[in-house]
Amino acid sequence: MNKLVEMVCGLLAAAALFAIMALTFFDVGGRKILSNSIPGSLELTELLMVVVIFAALPLVSLRGEHVVFDSLDTYLPAAVRRVQRAFMQLVCAAMLLGLGWLMWQTGGQFLESGETTAQLKILKAPFMYGMAALCGIAGLIHLGLAFRPSAAEEAGEGATL
Repeated sequence: MNKLVEMVCGLLAAAALFAIMALTFFDVGGRKILSNSIPGSLELTELLMVVVIFAALPLVSLRGEHVVFDSLDTYLPAAVRRVQRAFMQLVCAAMLLGLGWLMWQTGGQFLESGETTAQLKILKAPFMYGMAALCGIAGLIHLGLAFRPSAAEEAGEGATL
């Protein structure tokens, strides 16, 4: 399952990032050479950034690459660190699952009202549903990580990953 999440989310984030790069290249080139930019390029870039950020979220969660404050960890006993780690994983899971649920609700409201972007009239609901699903996946990853030993514990004390 981890490989599937890594492959799908990685490809999604990479494709969106490449699309942003190509869009920017052609937009700037069109502006400089032809004195004409791509209509709606800002909106497209914003939507693609949403895809990049939320597709990368499960990857960051899966790899444990979130920003962590661990300055006090050397002073805490291993048992306290394990409980603290599990508690924080559960908090992250609850927050991400709750956020995913709220985004799903907002996606439904956007679909009902027909909410679109200003210039290109692209429906916002599919993006909200995608954001909700990716938050949900990240939340489930944190839920699973709460009940597994950390990578450092599996590799042994002081191991380099």
